[in-house]
Amino acid sequence: MTIFHKVAWQSLKMSRTRTAVTIIGIMLSAAMMTAVATFAVSLQNYLINGAIDKYGAWQVGFLDVDAAFVQECHLDQNVKDYAVYENIGYAELEGGKNVNKPYLFIAGFAQETFDHLPLMLISGRLPQNSNEIIVPSHVAANGGVKLALGDTFSLTVGNRIYEGEILGQGNPYIYQNSATIAKEKLVPIDERTYTVVGIYQRPPFEDYSAPGYTMITAMDNFKTTDRFSAFVTLNKPYQLREYLAATAKNHEYILNDNVLRFMGLSGDQSFNRLLYAVGMIVILLIMLGSIFMIHNTFNISLNERTHQFGILLSVGATEKQLRKMVLFEGLCLGAIGIPLGVLMGIPTIKGILSLVNKNFENVLYDTVPLTLSISFPALIAAAVVSLVTILISAYIPAKKAASVPIMTCIRQSNDVKIDVRAIYTPKTLEHFWGLEGALALKNFKRNRGRYRSVVLSLTLSVVFLIAASAFCVDLGQITERSTVAVDGDIIFETKNITEEDMFQLYHEMKAVDGVKQSTYQALSFYDCEVAVQSLTDDFWQYYQNAHHLPATTETISLSLTVQFIEDDIYQQFVKSSGVETALTNTENPLIIVGKYNGGLDIFTESAMTFTLNNFETDSAKSIQTIFVDTYPLDPLPVELSDVTNYVFMVVAPYQMKSQFDGLKAPSKMGFFFWSENPKASVEKIQFLLAGVGFTADYTLYNIHEILDQNRNMTFIVRLFTIVFVMMISLIAVANVFNTISTNIKLRRRELAMLRSVGMSDGDFNKMMLIECALYGLRTLLIGLPLSLLLSWLIYQGISLGGGEIEFVLPYGSIIVSMFGVFLIIMLTMAYTVSQIKKENIIDSLRDDMA
Repeated sequence: MTIFHKVAWQSLKMSRTRTAVTIIGIMLSAAMMTAVATFAVSLQNYLINGAIDKYGAWQVGFLDVDAAFVQECHLDQNVKDYAVYENIGYAELEGGKNVNKPYLFIAGFAQETFDHLPLMLISGRLPQNSNEIIVPSHVAANGGVKLALGDTFSLTVGNRIYEGEILGQGNPYIYQNSATIAKEKLVPIDERTYTVVGIYQRPPFEDYSAPGYTMITAMDNFKTTDRFSAFVTLNKPYQLREYLAATAKNHEYILNDNVLRFMGLSGDQSFNRLLYAVGMIVILLIMLGSIFMIHNTFNISLNERTHQFGILLSVGATEKQLRKMVLFEGLCLGAIGIPLGVLMGIPTIKGILSLVNKNFENVLYDTVPLTLSISFPALIAAAVVSLVTILISAYIPAKKAASVPIMTCIRQSNDVKIDVRAIYTPKTLEHFWGLEGALALKNFKRNRGRYRSVVLSLTLSVVFLIAASAFCVDLGQITERSTVAVDGDIIFETKNITEEDMFQLYHEMKAVDGVKQSTYQALSFYDCEVAVQSLTDDFWQYYQNAHHLPATTETISLSLTVQFIEDDIYQQFVKSSGVETALTNTENPLIIVGKYNGGLDIFTESAMTFTLNNFETDSAKSIQTIFVDTYPLDPLPVELSDVTNYVFMVVAPYQMKSQFDGLKAPSKMGFFFWSENPKASVEKIQFLLAGVGFTADYTLYNIHEILDQNRNMTFIVRLFTIVFVMMISLIAVANVFNTISTNIKLRRRELAMLRSVGMSDGDFNKMMLIECALYGLRTLLIGLPLSLLLSWLIYQGISLGGGEIEFVLPYGSIIVSMFGVFLIIMLTMAYTVSQIKKENIIDSLRDDMA
């Protein structure tokens, strides 16, 4: 250890309070960086494990290989594990609707294959012999062919041949066209009979371009072919590209992109870019806050030791040696603070993960827990970033201090430069504040550099606190709007189904275990010509501006929906809405809702006649309506392309639907279910649909789960936002304490002089309080406008992203930040002043470091 290192070490020991506070700041910075890095690694591993649980651990699947290739996989040192099934062959799918998928593909699974390739069994069981088979549900949903449990059928199984070559699942179906001499052929080989024993969801290893629906049977050891599909898991997934280059050759293969994308190995690396981009932004914010705090610490320390630097320079020390001395101080502080910060960050993020684990289960995977994953490279990276932060913070003031002339350092003439005009205080101010206030203001003006660091530290904390609170308020609005009471926990909708089939399906669904209430409805969509003079002025102006219509327009076309609901619900709503008498006095009336912009009326009248048009069939129908303020039952969800910014909907009893069928308008039907356990009921409904071989297109919404996901995502974001703001605020508080306490200690002789000439404790305290007020007012004058501007920008960003929210001032956080700023300053000053008052006045006057 050189003499300069000894001097640096001695300085750290002499200024124990400042050293301790600096170490705390470094700890907080390192803890935050550790927490960010560890959370990113934990989240990535959670998503990888969840994808493996759902799609399998394999990275690459070879879809048509021989037994020799399978044996090579068994002997390959790069292969950790593999799964194989037999490619028995293809059979024509009679009556199939999907021209791109005209086949059934028969795969023979061994028992260990079922363990390695996850299958989601909807109903029934797995095949136990080569005469039993399980059928994917999308044969009905996508192919339009109904196969139910217990069905027995015979298939002529063979190979797909094109220009003499055998094709597999990796080769899409080849049509005959002008550029092709002949399309592919199916050459029969064997006749097989199967019994359906199970229905399962589409397997993840079946590519969307595959020409056959994968039917799975048990591998027949007595009837084997030499055609297999092999799914490989590597010891080192990051060597996947090298493995494929050496092994794939001419074999068709598919990649398990659902797993590889989270490893950063697929062509789609958007998630990893997003994850690392967010992590880098957060780390940069932490670095900026930390550099600011630690830089101030070293800057104040060097100002305090200006005299010492001058003496060292006068006896031959070079600027380089002084810079190294300061950097050595930074290394010493980092050697203590960084390990403590890493040890603090790991249990902190572990505690946070334990709080949000259940929320992540509801948002993503419910079979895989979100646990702490410690990555030593990530910890080392966090420690290195923390060390770089310290060295940058120390180097900037060290370079500045080392370049000051020797005599200036010894005389300390650059510490405070007094300009009479700069420190002028008006006489009126002295009249109101007294001498103590004038002295406080002069000190504030003549030490602008030191005071500015305090103000900026507090401003940073205020801006982060208010902006984060505004962000949480905006998220709360989104959550409230998404959690508005929605009719039903589960919604099922479909098209192109007869009423007879619909009601038969409805009665089967509402009998599912857990369903406690249900209803049905149908929607039909029309165009309706309305006169502009019948519109309210506000709506016409809104509609005119939105569609750039001329003022001379006389009629406009609005999209009108007719909702047909159960007769009992309709009659109950008529009685509760107070229009029963008006409906009785009108011939064949219907209730109608015409609202926009959250509840404003579209039309001026309370009752009108409308003509419904279907321009595709050139048909029309007139109806009489009476306006009401709301509808009795939420309509079925509509596609984004059909969404309008207004509600124009007729509500009619279902018994009247036949009167509208002649228009042949586009329509959809659906059911609403209320359930004690929505998740279990959805699974049972899916099993039911697969079991009956439902072939029409349908959508099944778990509304309860969607709302839970929104609430859980909001909770997760809020929690991490609050923790981040707390850590940044702690760094800012440490910086403020360090800066103020050191500034006051540097004024020991000045304060002792005031006390020596008769300033009382009351006047002394008054001067300190006025200084506190100056700190706080300056902080709020800068921090509040900046934070409100940032809050407004956050609001604009969310609004542009599609969030329908209102700008709300975070009053609570504004009040908390105002009181917090003054409290932190007053407590810091009170502590430091109490320490100075304990010192002897004579000793303080002799202090040559002030």
